[in-house]
Amino acid sequence: MTEAPKFPYAFIGQVLISQEQIEARVNALGEQITRDYRHSKNLLLLGLLRGSVMFMTDLMRKVHHPMTMDFMSVSSYAGAESSGFVRIDSDHKTNIAGWDVILIDDIVDSGYTIYTVRKLLLDRRPKSLKVCALLDKTSKHKVDIAIDYVGFEIPDYFVVGYGLDIDEKGRNLPYIASVDLEKYQRMRAAGEL
Repeated sequence: MTEAPKFPYAFIGQVLISQEQIEARVNALGEQITRDYRHSKNLLLLGLLRGSVMFMTDLMRKVHHPMTMDFMSVSSYAGAESSGFVRIDSDHKTNIAGWDVILIDDIVDSGYTIYTVRKLLLDRRPKSLKVCALLDKTSKHKVDIAIDYVGFEIPDYFVVGYGLDIDEKGRNLPYIASVDLEKYQRMRAAGEL
């Protein structure tokens, strides 16, 4: 009989960003967005599901200005690798023409997802479109993409926590941690996950 996975998971490498650091940075981003959009009549936070949920939920509570929210579901990852192909699984419901839109994502890695979604949204004629990401791996960008609001720049680690996952594991950790990919693969092969 296989023992149930321990929590937090045995494949966690190290904590890179603490819960306290995340809270402080989300507060600062909320203050900055509040200032930047103080004159906006139609502000929309548009989150990319599912990784952005925790970040967007906390962030919107720190934006002290009338706003609304919506989501898109997109996929580009299989396990620990980005496929490079971005698929829109579920589109947003709000007609964004004339809106100030902030696209919210958990992490920018290659940049393909943000690049593709941003291009699609610009065709829908928002008044403005900015990008906000909790994490940015600038060294991994494969496309030219500007991130207007960045939580943290991180080195090239595969990370989980605070909404980010590996095969749906690790999303509920309150911090950002690296994944020991070799250990993860061994545990997966052994049926321990």
